Amino acid sequence: MKYTILSGYSFFYEFPYLNADCFQHFLELVSAELGDDIAVIQFDQGSFHKAKTLNYPDNIIPIFQPPHSPKLNPIERFWELLKSKLQWENCKTLAQLQQKLTDVLKAITPEMIASVTSYDFILEALFSAAS
Repeated sequence: MKYTILSGYSFFYEFPYLNADCFQHFLELVSAELGDDIAVIQFDQGSFHKAKTLNYPDNIIPIFQPPHSPKLNPIERFWELLKSKLQWENCKTLAQLQQKLTDVLKAITPEMIASVTSYDFILEALFSAAS
């Protein structure tokens, strides 16, 4: 069993919108990237995460965190890391910002991701479920 939370595995893709259609496409891309592996992914209560039109692939198991509880979501700590790398940047165009973001994402190592997203309570639940 592979624990990606420990390895810092990540998958990034840029979309023009944050809606159910784009999120469905993201799920399909993640599913294809996973291949035969299975991912349990924690989502917040965003409407696009719970749209009735969504079809979660068989190899993606969604877990929804309670409403109004961003501190429970590992992605929030990742966003803090990402924002810290971009603060004080003054991009004059969207293309410059996109390039800077791409550069920052390429420089973030799997170890960095694992260190900011590996909550003890998540790891304990994973290891308990596996035993």
